[in-house]
Amino acid sequence: MSADNLQVETQVNVLNADGTPDKERRYKVFAQANRQSLVLMLSPAEKGQKVLMLGDDFWLLMPESKRPLRITPMQKLLGDASTGDIATLSWAGDYSGSLQGEERCTVATVGNTGPGASVETPTRPCLHLSLAATRKGVTYQRIELWLGKARHEPLKADLYVLSDKLAKQATFVFDQAAAPTMVTEMVLTDQVSNHKTTHVRYLKRTERQVPSEWLNPMFLVNTPPLD
Repeated sequence: MSADNLQVETQVNVLNADGTPDKERRYKVFAQANRQSLVLMLSPAEKGQKVLMLGDDFWLLMPESKRPLRITPMQKLLGDASTGDIATLSWAGDYSGSLQGEERCTVATVGNTGPGASVETPTRPCLHLSLAATRKGVTYQRIELWLGKARHEPLKADLYVLSDKLAKQATFVFDQAAAPTMVTEMVLTDQVSNHKTTHVRYLKRTERQVPSEWLNPMFLVNTPPLD
């Protein structure tokens, strides 16, 4: 998060276990202060649908329905990208962290040249943090997170659901390899069933605070498409 209130153009690509393309979707995410987010679905297959997050509460708004539908942050939008993965751009307010120690870790660096392009980098000094959920409306109950020791950038994460089962593994891509300042992509790999890989790309960030009525589920079901 480079500001409290952001508009983030997001693209999600799903790859099959053999690396072949499966699906692609586009979203416009308004990530606002105080854990509020609005997701507009832009692809033809989903156009007009919206997801609203207000703290621990999530709603799905369908263009043909006049009633907001309650959903959970674990409900999948596409591939292994859940509602919470798309709507939430920060873990800081949702988890308490404890330092587990310093480790050498190997991270699969996923390149920006194409979906699935990756190369194993040599081991490097990392800090291992264990994150425990501090609120109920989170996507993951526990996260094991590895940061680069020198710059504290997130490198990889193991994502655990309520049953303490490892659901996904995440790696992160940055704007600059030598001196990273911003995450440009999160890559999720399913650890339970299909072993597909989901690339969540943050294509563009613009500082923007949306009108307060946009964060009201009843307003959203009775309004034309938002810009």
